[in-house]
Amino acid sequence: MADSATNASLTPQPGHLYVVATPIGNLADLTDRARALLGAVDLVACEDTRTTGSMLTRLGLHRPLIAYHDHNEADVAEKLADQIAAGKSVAVVSDAGTPAISDPGFRLVRACRRRNLPVVPVPGACAVAAVLSASGLPTNGFLFAGFLISKTSARTAFLEKYRDFEFTLALYESCHRIDKFAEEIVATLGPDRVVCIAKEVTKLHETFHVGRAADVRDRLLKGSRKGEFVVLIAPSDFVL
Repeated sequence: MADSATNASLTPQPGHLYVVATPIGNLADLTDRARALLGAVDLVACEDTRTTGSMLTRLGLHRPLIAYHDHNEADVAEKLADQIAAGKSVAVVSDAGTPAISDPGFRLVRACRRRNLPVVPVPGACAVAAVLSASGLPTNGFLFAGFLISKTSARTAFLEKYRDFEFTLALYESCHRIDKFAEEIVATLGPDRVVCIAKEVTKLHETFHVGRAADVRDRLLKGSRKGEFVVLIAPSDFVL
C-alpha cells in the first residue's frame, strides 16, 4: 500500500491510482504536486477529454486520456483497475474540483480498494470547501448533499427533513434551477433563514450572496444566473 514516501513523491509510482483535484476556475490554483503527477502518469482518466485536454495543453503537458464519466463509469472503472493492477499509474480528474465529490471517481476508487491497490489523494480545489470557508456560516459541522433531485416535491421534502438540523447544509445547484430552489428555501424554511448562495467561485465573476433567505433570493434574481452554484443553509438558530 502507499506510504508517506509515496505520498510525498512528485513521481508517479507503478500500480497506483492518483485522485487529483483540479482548479474550479482559476488555473493558478493547481498545485505543483498535481501538475507534476499529471505530466508523468501513464494515463489520465477524465470526465471530458476536451476539457482536460485543454487544461493540460495550457500547462504544456501531454498525456494519454481516457473518458471516464457518469455514463460509462461502472464499466471503465474495472478496466482502469485492471491497468493499475498490471502496473500502470493512473490519475483520475473531474472537469473541475475534486473527483468523487459529486463527480465521477467513486467507483474507480472503490474498485481499487477492493483489490488493495494503492490510492493516493492529491488534494486541491473543492467548491463546497471553498464556499464554506468564505461564507461566514458555521463550519464546525456540515451535511453535504450534492445535487438534489430536480423535482420540487423531492427538494421540499429534503428541506423539511433537515429543517432543524444542527449543522450547516451544503448543496450544489445548476443555473437552470437555482432561482426555483431559492424560492423553495424561502417558502419551506422561511424568509429569515440565513443562507449563502455562491457562484463562479475563483472565476472572474465570483459572487457571494449571504444573508436572510428572502434577501438573498431577491439579489440572486436581479443578477446573472450563469454558472454552477453552491448553496449553504445555516442552522435555524444561527444569526449572522
